[in-house]
Amino acid sequence: MKRIFATVLFVTLSAFSISVIGQSESREDLLKRIESKRAELSILENSFLAPSEDDRATYAEFLKQEDTGLIRLLPREVYDQETKMTIRGGGAFYSFVRLTHAYGYGSDIMLDQGQLGVGFAGADYGILVKMGDIPLEQVALNHPSSQFMFSYRPATEEPRARAEYRQFGAGQTIDGTLYKSRLRAEVNTTYLLRSIDYGTSDVLVAFRVFRKDSDGSLIIAWKLLNKFPRPELARTAQATN
Repeated sequence: MKRIFATVLFVTLSAFSISVIGQSESREDLLKRIESKRAELSILENSFLAPSEDDRATYAEFLKQEDTGLIRLLPREVYDQETKMTIRGGGAFYSFVRLTHAYGYGSDIMLDQGQLGVGFAGADYGILVKMGDIPLEQVALNHPSSQFMFSYRPATEEPRARAEYRQFGAGQTIDGTLYKSRLRAEVNTTYLLRSIDYGTSDVLVAFRVFRKDSDGSLIIAWKLLNKFPRPELARTAQATN
């Protein structure tokens, strides 16, 4: 009985407190408070997404180069929930062009269920290849594994684009090398990624999974190898005309 009384009292006092706040503050003041809290939350989420200072120290020399970066990807199955993160996609996505984790802005890579993936919306698709335990500095356009990725021409019509999406989803072996849109994420492993986002960007990126944190998030160092002309589908051109 005492517990019930205490609960009722707590609810009553809480409701009264909210009522008092609502009466003492204007709607404009409340909106300012909401915006302030969102700004604070954004700062906290950015800190949570950032690699550690030790990670940055390890790659300090590498990060002095142009078109390089160090990011953390959060496991989508853990953080892509409203109760965990407010950023769209839960910090599991990243765009190497727009330099943002927020999904929907030309995302190029994703971490989900221990898998790295590329190609997420519409006819967009991409290719991943595992290069093994080699330093990022050794990855160049003349590397054997880079040649197919660099010379590959994206589909220009939607039916073919969707067919390519399915083929790379299943995996294609060319000259003994497996090319897929989803690969197991492995620490101390370097990968190549080609991300084709129609109407936005087409990039070739080398990246290395440097470390795995206790929550399953990955610390990834990356280097932009080439930025291709913006890809367009035939249907996109017709719609524009």
